[in-house]
Amino acid sequence: MSELVTPADVFDVRAFRNALGSFPTGVAIITAVGSDGRPIGLTCNSFSSVSLDPPLVSWGLRINSKSLEAFQQADAFAINILAEDQKDLSGRFASSSITDKFDGVAWRPGLGGLPVIEECVATFECTKFAEHMAGDHVLFLGQVAKFEHGRHEDSLVFYKGAYMMLTQSLRELAARGRMEPQNLDQARRLVNCMLLRLACENGQEEDFEAIERNILEIESYEDLTDREKRAEASLEFFRLITKAAHNEVLVVVSETLTSIMRQVLKAESSLKYRPELVPVRKRILTHLRRRNADEAELEMTYYFDQMRRGAAAIVAAEAEAKGTP
Repeated sequence: MSELVTPADVFDVRAFRNALGSFPTGVAIITAVGSDGRPIGLTCNSFSSVSLDPPLVSWGLRINSKSLEAFQQADAFAINILAEDQKDLSGRFASSSITDKFDGVAWRPGLGGLPVIEECVATFECTKFAEHMAGDHVLFLGQVAKFEHGRHEDSLVFYKGAYMMLTQSLRELAARGRMEPQNLDQARRLVNCMLLRLACENGQEEDFEAIERNILEIESYEDLTDREKRAEASLEFFRLITKAAHNEVLVVVSETLTSIMRQVLKAESSLKYRPELVPVRKRILTHLRRRNADEAELEMTYYFDQMRRGAAAIVAAEAEAKGTP
């Protein structure tokens, strides 16, 4: 049985920190322009939204931080939300041994010269709204003047004193050649067929309408220049089926596989438009609306078979081209 801590008890700071660590948080790099005109930055996981109208956000900094004075003097700051593959940036800006944290880091000047780090999941450029003493921290509030939400990758997450990166771990397996393509294909088949059955059971008409709009969007991307948009829309088709399943546990598994697949599609420069898959998606949607899980699963299996044959044909064609004098 858990014990309730009262003011009369000895307050265990370490236990308190561990309890707080049970709440997963995103990881951001807070940047500003120092009094000497040079960019400054630090890693932070205390970022939080405060208000929509006006658009306010907050973050906290320890009062014994060497960067406190610099951020107190700055009248603006940027919040750069890191993606899973930016773990090294998190460590770099958290290190006290690195003097020039921006050395070798891709960034651009934002509003008023604010350092905005490239390729982040999202960035918020803020003017300082207020700052308050809060125990052993200073709480900074910023009014968002400009924001961007570009990348679709998962955010870097900090949990129980470590980075929570199932997707990243699987990517590293793939990078070391320990994840066979057929294993990834099999995993996606099994998970998506399971989700499809749940979507037949739990899906609402608004879920099916979203899938229908997605299919129309995929059809609209026929040009070679639309390759990336089409690939992203195709992944969205599976994300919407996941959403229609209304099962939060399987959502995590599915999104992990989708994140890996997104990297595969980006690396596949020869990805072609597959118009023959459009009617398959439509038939899947029809069976979803009819709550016919068996037929929906058959169509999903057929979909993956077609994808595998298409990928095999591309590999064969590339091998033949390389062998031609």
